[in-house]
Amino acid sequence: MSGINYRTLAVVGSQWGDEGKGKITDYFAQKADFVVRWAGGDNAGHTIMIKGVKYKLSIVPSGVFNKYSINVIGNGCVVNLRKLISEIKYLQENGFNCHNLRISDRAHLIFPYHIKIDELQEEYRQKDSIGTTKKGIGPCYQDKAERIGIRLGDLFDEAGFLQKLENNLRFKNEVLTKVFNTSGFDPKLIWKEYLDLFQQIKDLVTDTSILVDNAIHQHKKVLFEGAQGVMLDLDHGTYPFVTSSNPTAASIPVGVGIAPRYINNVIGIVKAYNTRVGTGPFPSEIFGETEQYIREVGQEYGTVSGRARRIGWFDGVLMKHSLRISGYTSMAIMLLDVLSKIKELKICVGYEYEGTQIDYVPSTIKEYEKCQPILITMPGWEEDITTVTTFEELPHNAQKYLMKLEEIVGVPISLFSVGPDREQTILMNEEIF
Repeated sequence: MSGINYRTLAVVGSQWGDEGKGKITDYFAQKADFVVRWAGGDNAGHTIMIKGVKYKLSIVPSGVFNKYSINVIGNGCVVNLRKLISEIKYLQENGFNCHNLRISDRAHLIFPYHIKIDELQEEYRQKDSIGTTKKGIGPCYQDKAERIGIRLGDLFDEAGFLQKLENNLRFKNEVLTKVFNTSGFDPKLIWKEYLDLFQQIKDLVTDTSILVDNAIHQHKKVLFEGAQGVMLDLDHGTYPFVTSSNPTAASIPVGVGIAPRYINNVIGIVKAYNTRVGTGPFPSEIFGETEQYIREVGQEYGTVSGRARRIGWFDGVLMKHSLRISGYTSMAIMLLDVLSKIKELKICVGYEYEGTQIDYVPSTIKEYEKCQPILITMPGWEEDITTVTTFEELPHNAQKYLMKLEEIVGVPISLFSVGPDREQTILMNEEIF
């Protein structure tokens, strides 16, 4: 059994998120039978460009644009029913039927009190805020870990659902009124609203672990869609400036309910440079004219939050850390076109920490903030590359830049992107999926 080559591919964000996972998921979803999300919630925005039209998703898998694929929200995700139904309606209004969507009955639900607590906690932290999207993601996962979370499958039992809500709000309302000095929530009002919302999607709720497992054994093409990035991983990212789930490939089996041996190929999605949103260490960060140029050309603003992203050079140390954790079999280099017309490009190949060169990401923020980038310089290119269709058509310096990234990380590049549209994706390995 161990020698079977299952037809699976995982798309994983390799940096701090926003790498272009949605575009690559959409690209491979055109020939996928299943597209599966395994972690995160509606804090994970994906932007898809199809024939010049831009679509924005936050919780529905990016494979929804292929009417022949089944799109799965796995048990490792957290679901805001208001947002999910709003997104389904948005897609339907744009001509995309969501009847091919399936949602795990084990996925935990985000409630209004989770969002309120998230907002209040961030305000309370003041200068020490984590920089959450205030979508209630952390408090929902906190309830999951406390074993008081409410899952989609619980809503089939209306009386049991109400009892769980009342039990949770007995404590949450004490926190809201006595700690934060604000109003609490009426469990019956939430109960009624969520049952009404549930009626609209309950036929899509099922045991998705069985669904995906059967698909893999039937040798269907199964694509796993990542959210956020490895450096935002709860365990292996820049803690505490991380998300509340595990976006690494290692978490797919748990977040979907399948065996680890079914994951054959893992593609690390990587920007040709580096960005991050919010607070936290960022050794290769740059400032000034080049920073502003990359931000505007790359439209580096959050899909969900609208916040301006911080800009940095490609970080080889970070990528080796990311590779070790997620086991990439190849890389996809995104937004290569954004670097056109920059005279000199830099790549971070090491860190200097208290006078010593290191080649790893320290575990603590205090140490990581002291790391200074060790940079090499590569010549840039002036040519517009947005219309190239092969590696050979790239300017010589752009080819050299990609080959240097391969050399530094130690993983082959299977594709690169020269623009936002689906057609501006150049595949270098036809056998990847």
